[in-house]
Formats: sequence, structure tokens, C-alpha cells
Amino acid sequence: MMKALQIENLSKSFAGVPVVKNLSFAIEQGEIFGLLGPNGAGKSTTINMIVGVCRLGSGRITAFGYDNQRDYRFTRRMLGVVHQEVVIDNFFTVDQALKLHAGYYGVKDDPAWRQLLIDRLGLRPHLGKVMLKLSGGLKRRFMIAKAMIHKPQLLILDEPTAGVDVELRHGLWDFVREINRQGTTILLTTHYLEEAEQMCDRIAIMNHGELIALEETHELVRRLSIRQLRLWLEVPLTSIPTRLEPYRPKLKADGRELRLCLPTDESAGVLLQLLCELDLKVRDFETDQSGLEEVFLQLTGMKGNSNDC
Repeated sequence: MMKALQIENLSKSFAGVPVVKNLSFAIEQGEIFGLLGPNGAGKSTTINMIVGVCRLGSGRITAFGYDNQRDYRFTRRMLGVVHQEVVIDNFFTVDQALKLHAGYYGVKDDPAWRQLLIDRLGLRPHLGKVMLKLSGGLKRRFMIAKAMIHKPQLLILDEPTAGVDVELRHGLWDFVREINRQGTTILLTTHYLEEAEQMCDRIAIMNHGELIALEETHELVRRLSIRQLRLWLEVPLTSIPTRLEPYRPKLKADGRELRLCLPTDESAGVLLQLLCELDLKVRDFETDQSGLEEVFLQLTGMKGNSNDC
């Protein structure tokens, strides 16, 4: 099947400083793909090159088989983008702007689809307002509706929930899942990593302009996540048994709490059997497995991981 998006050896520099370095990846039709990275990683520059608002330094981008430089009329019609920055039409009302916007792509206005977007994004009470009268959250809702008004085959969401309330965030993701089930491919960037973990089939992580990870979400988390076993003991330990040393043990709470790190390739059952052999009197226990956020911090070398393992 033809790729929804194919990026090959993409690079870009500003004033001689490289911000995207030899980037290559592909997005399959129908998937929700996450492009993650810390601020300054090159995500927005990459998206700007994909949608044609930033010139390519070198490399090639194709969308559904069309080159985004040579066949830009086709590719821009196939793509919808919600930019990280708020981009609005100050002199139009919400209703006027949405009626006009599909025509910018050579697509006839579809009133039924437009009304659906208006209702799903909570814009109906604000149709008569000019953009300058909208709150920050409403401007973001309008941008999402505008990006989807021409029914793009690939929807690019660059920090779409930044500055919006929790209700809209949940409503937006429900809608994104719905249009994805109907065939729209999604490219998502977000700093809400729990959103990416729940939404994305695959995830690419960028850092300093380079691709440092590209994998199915569940496999990336499984392979790199840290698992911890916390035990509360009936009888406090004064010293740690030597057989537990491979699990990087830590004693807390005057010896009544024992924390152990589980290797990714070992089941918790092996450790529990060892604890029985050591005759430790366990009152209670719990396991904790790190998620995408901890994996992200680990890969990018950022501080803030509080896990003892």
C-alpha cells in the first residue's frame, strides 16, 4: 500500500545551524503516528516542511505518492494542519471563515460536514464572532475545524490541545479516533505524553534534530520501561540478602519497605519465588511500570525521572 507520508533524508538549517538532520520515516495509511521530542527537537520545522510553509534544505517528502515540491497542489489538498502557533483570520467571523476555507484548496463547501465540525468542536454559540473576540481555547477549536474543513486524507496536529480545557481535549480525541476509523491518517505532536501513549499506533522520537527512536508504542514502552516491585514487610530487615543484589534493592521506612527493580526480560514470578525462598514476611506489595513519559526522559537524557530504578 502507498505510504500516507514518506520522508527521506530530510535536513534543514537556519543561519548555518542544523535543526533537522537527515530525517527519514514513513507513515502508513490509516494509522495514528506520534512525532515526539523536547522543545527545539525539530518537530515543528519538520511539519512546516511537510505542509509547504518552509523550504526543504535537502531530502524528499511525498504524500500519498505525490512529491510535495513538484506536486504541491495535490499534496496541500490532501493535508490538513493545526499549527502550534495560533493562526486566525482576524476580519472574518467563525461562520464566514469556515464557509470560505475549503475553497482555498479547490474543494466545494460541504454544509453537512461543516455543521458537524461546528457542533463537535462547540463552535455554534460563537459563529457570529470575529476571531479577535474569541478566547485562546476557542481560537484553537476554530483552527482544528479549519484544518479539517476540506476533509484531508492526512491530518497533522501540532500540539492541538495546548491551552484548551479538559472537556475539549477529551472531545477532540474522541473525534480524532472517529475520523481515523473512517480512514483519515493522523500525525500528532504533543507534550502530553499520556495522550500519545493512548492514541498513537507508532511513535517517533526526535532530539536535537535527529530521529532517536521509531517503534510501535506498546513495544517501545515494553522494551525500555522500568518495572519496580515495592514490598511492605511484617518484620523489618536490618540488612539486604545478597541474593537480592541483582535487583538493585533499597530499604526504606526503617527496614519495613523494600524496593526492587525487575529486569525487562524477567517475569515478576521469578522474583516472587525468590522472596518465598528467603522467607521474607510480606504484608503487602505492588508493582509499578513506567510509561511513555519515563521512556521519553530516558531516551532524550532529560532530568525529572523520579523512579528509583
